[in-house]
Amino acid sequence: MRFAAPPRPPNCRSVRRLLAVRWLALWGLVLAGAILVAGAGDAAAKRVALIVGNDTYRNVPELRRAVTDANAVGSALRSIGFKVLVAENQDRQAMSQALFKFDEMIEKGDVAFFFFAGHGFEIAGRNYLLPIDVPAATEGEEELIKDASFAVDQLIDRFNARGVQTAIFVLDACRNNPFARPGTRGLAGGGGLVPLTPPEGTFVLFSAGAKQTALDSLNDRDPDPNSVFTRNFVRNLAAPGVTLVELAKHTQSEVKEAAATVKHQQTPAYYDEIIGDFVINPKTGSEPEVQPAVARIPTPGPPVQPEAAPAPEPGQATNAPLAGFTRSNSGWTVSLSFPEPVVAIAWRLGDSGEFRETGFLDVLDQRTKRRMPNPSFELDTKTPASTIQVRTVDVAGRTAGPFPISFDPAAELVRGDRRMLEMTAGSWLSFREFNGLLLYYTQLVSFRCAIREVRIGVDTTVPNKAVPLPACDPAHPYEIPNTAQVYMKLPPTTKLVSVELTYSDGSVSQTKTFTK
Repeated sequence: MRFAAPPRPPNCRSVRRLLAVRWLALWGLVLAGAILVAGAGDAAAKRVALIVGNDTYRNVPELRRAVTDANAVGSALRSIGFKVLVAENQDRQAMSQALFKFDEMIEKGDVAFFFFAGHGFEIAGRNYLLPIDVPAATEGEEELIKDASFAVDQLIDRFNARGVQTAIFVLDACRNNPFARPGTRGLAGGGGLVPLTPPEGTFVLFSAGAKQTALDSLNDRDPDPNSVFTRNFVRNLAAPGVTLVELAKHTQSEVKEAAATVKHQQTPAYYDEIIGDFVINPKTGSEPEVQPAVARIPTPGPPVQPEAAPAPEPGQATNAPLAGFTRSNSGWTVSLSFPEPVVAIAWRLGDSGEFRETGFLDVLDQRTKRRMPNPSFELDTKTPASTIQVRTVDVAGRTAGPFPISFDPAAELVRGDRRMLEMTAGSWLSFREFNGLLLYYTQLVSFRCAIREVRIGVDTTVPNKAVPLPACDPAHPYEIPNTAQVYMKLPPTTKLVSVELTYSDGSVSQTKTFTK
């Protein structure tokens, strides 16, 4: 017997309404961020980072990429306005001195970022970071490791005791058990770290999941100078407008995919106790100025004096802007982010023609005491792949640029849809009762341009059935065709449905399970 077609849910009935909500939310966030900047005044948080990389372990196996990882993360943080202290190959005393120096850098209300690449070890449910002179302990000598190492929970408490506003810990320290020895009774443990519950205001990202081990490289011929985790983390770190959770999830999926190519299970884990969303590189131009000094601590010994960065040439900015692209059915929004404060922004397509001003927001930039230039502008749907030239004026009235920004609409459409899918993974599927049990997958149809294939499994955690989606229409990517199917009928006894996406680049999402 045929049943009446169910009404589509509101977000199916009108994609324009869906997009309107998205754009109102987007601009609400932009304006809210700008207002927060205006209200911060002189009390704006300083951003500081301590980066530690340990390779040359004396009593346990050496590593090859930890120092390189530390320098890569330090460079990325420096480019988005952090004052960075880098410490390489630290023994217990040297690392204590580096932490003490970092304490002196931190003031109440600051953002503190700590990155460690090296050996880590779990003892009795507690995580420890190992300096290069950690002893080669054997069975029953756990206390030696505790005394010679740094407990992660104590480091978190230490930074919070300084009154930081936000504490961020990124640990690429989930490697194999460094105390395992063939033919001996080494310290028990399979490597990896254990989950933790950080205090409010703290975000922690591990390079692997609980009790998993992190790959230093994919194989002996791997040419990348960074670990599998860090190479992906650094690539996402400086992206404008990305929250810490988005950063973690992007890195998570990319590391899992890379590790799977060598049949290794590695899924970075994160623990988020920050209230609200923290954007590490804001789009609104509200990030702090790039600090002109970088400190580096060699192994071991006292830190050297900060190295002064070379002054920019007159009329030139220290760094080019970063750009993010957001698509709607009406066109593109280009959002710019600048490391230095600017008082005017202009742009053009290509290498010739007139520059167009972006205008101003109705808020003050507390760094310049002037109206904040609008960091966004629009492109129409038919804009081809091209180079966007951006020009700025700094607080001294000097013109900088033009800076070239590559724009590939096809690639940006896919990238943006994938980002939305990853951010809204909890909404991929939904159940509804209407003349039986229905399963809606409207969200997947809406952002189908990033999807090659959808597979689901009914009452199984193994997705085993392909679900057809309408073809992507680059001219109207978010319009759902009238003939498109956005739901399927399920047996009324269904308890759960699993789903897995194959993205357009061939990578595969995590399997998500939805219960009725």
